[in-house]
Amino acid sequence: MVSKTIDMLKKDLPLEPGSLLLSGHVKTGLVLVDIVNGFCTVGAGNLAPRQPDKQISHMLDESVKLARMFCDKKWPVFAFLDSHHPDIPEPPYPPHCIIGTEEAELVPGARKCIDGFLGSVEKDGSNVFILVVGICTDLCVLDFVCSTLSARNLRFLAPLEDVIVYSHGCATYDLPVHVADTIQGALAHPQDLMHHIGLFMAKGRGAKVVSEVSFGAVKEP
Repeated sequence: MVSKTIDMLKKDLPLEPGSLLLSGHVKTGLVLVDIVNGFCTVGAGNLAPRQPDKQISHMLDESVKLARMFCDKKWPVFAFLDSHHPDIPEPPYPPHCIIGTEEAELVPGARKCIDGFLGSVEKDGSNVFILVVGICTDLCVLDFVCSTLSARNLRFLAPLEDVIVYSHGCATYDLPVHVADTIQGALAHPQDLMHHIGLFMAKGRGAKVVSEVSFGAVKEP
């Protein structure tokens, strides 16, 4: 039933993702959104997956691979780390990613590849493109994308032209309705459905969505 719903959704709300070739001729910055243990490592906290999750694991592989490539090329990388004070709740979510705990740290794979080169978008604002990966597609990733696009449209981030979301570099959590029904106050959150909706909403706000990212020289016409 769920798969049929997703198939219908994809038909009615087609993404039609493109591809992205990164050549170095145009400045591009990579943004990692909340790739922390508390969201990605099995059993690491209240909002971490309870068991191995294929979508999250694939997102981690793709994000770490991109981060490694960007760092090897000395291109800018910016990482958001979800973190909270223990005495400031974030309803409707349970306590998570408390400052100073392992939950709020980058996953080990990401730490290893960008340790010592956790930079930022160029200080002079000279990045023309921003490539976004992370978790959750329909929450923090979408929030960042929408905020950045709004700032771009108001010309606060000139000369930024495009915000690009890599679909395979994003993931969200899974909370099926039959599980949500057993948790007081919980809302169902079917993973594949909400992942697609998050990407579609990002595209609707003006982001470009790509399903393939490659590196190489731009071919001359």
